[in-house]
Amino acid sequence: MKFIHIADLHLGKSLNEFSLTEDQRYILDSIADIIKERNVDGVLIAGDIYDRSVPSEEAVGLFDGFLTRLVSMGVSVYAISGNHDSEMRLDFGSRLFSANNVYIMGKYEGEVKRIEKEDEYGKINIWLLPYIKMSKVRHYYPDEEINNYEDALRCVLSHCGIDKSERNIIVAHQFVVGKNDDPEITGSDRAAVNVGTIEKIGYGVFDGFDYVALGHIHSSQSVGRRECRYAGSILKYSLHDREINGRAKSAVIVTLEEKGKICIEKAELVPKRDIRQIRGRLRELIDNAEDTEDYISVILTDEDRNILQPMQQLREVYPNVLCMKYENRAETEVEEVYGEVKDRSFEEIITDFYRLMLDREPDKEELGILEEAAKEAGVV
Repeated sequence: MKFIHIADLHLGKSLNEFSLTEDQRYILDSIADIIKERNVDGVLIAGDIYDRSVPSEEAVGLFDGFLTRLVSMGVSVYAISGNHDSEMRLDFGSRLFSANNVYIMGKYEGEVKRIEKEDEYGKINIWLLPYIKMSKVRHYYPDEEINNYEDALRCVLSHCGIDKSERNIIVAHQFVVGKNDDPEITGSDRAAVNVGTIEKIGYGVFDGFDYVALGHIHSSQSVGRRECRYAGSILKYSLHDREINGRAKSAVIVTLEEKGKICIEKAELVPKRDIRQIRGRLRELIDNAEDTEDYISVILTDEDRNILQPMQQLREVYPNVLCMKYENRAETEVEEVYGEVKDRSFEEIITDFYRLMLDREPDKEELGILEEAAKEAGVV
């Protein structure tokens, strides 16, 4: 039986002010095409289907369209919630979906859902373990000794009654680490790492499974052993992702034959638009523009910083410019996402931002409104 493993769809996500709906629709269509071309039997979706617990109408529509196409192709779906998802929203309608071989486990209620399938080699058990917290495990198993997050997961799996002589797949969304190393982290994984310092789980927790389909970390990689894998996110979701200048995104194709024989391959996911960083003088970047529809981060190396409306000039050629900064201008530099703001007043930071992005300074009313909002947010 052949599966495709994907994760961290983050449907409804935006990059700066740009909605990624069109990009996500394109990549989901590409995944469906791969499924058809490779004769895939089932799709493993390892959590973070949506970017927010209350997804937008567009995001729900994207997932609905994807599921509808898979069902029309006769492909089974096995999906779980991630830490970004709402348990209840994903569980809604799950009983009806299962009639069409769409199995969704949104909320953990004391047991892990198991779906049995058969092929020419016998039974395959597919276990769906949504993102769970240690407190919830303690609630369902108050008499168990649970001192840390790994204890909690071992407790959950020990009550599954796994038959290790059969083929078992588990779909999970957790921070799983190898023998001595944490998984490789990309820029868009910063929040996951903060959670992971508390919720780390050794890959040995999943020793009873032939394949472990993981979500949570956005870089595709194995952890601990070849059969324990993060699929990675379906798109680049940060300017700081290491894959910007490295590996392409991919889905994992997993083929199970008889017990102990498993083939793991990658299918590259080519986005509608890439995320790139370009560097150079403004005139050179405009005159030598390539792949202008990509999402672009710009570093200008012009000595003259008083260029008239550089962002506007760039966007006439690169309509999806995300941000811009000058190189070697530390005193006025604004980073794309994470800026250095030490020893600088709020007014200085905002003024530099306005100069860089809008080619003007904020007026007193704008400064007052922004400062009031910052105080309410606890920033200043």
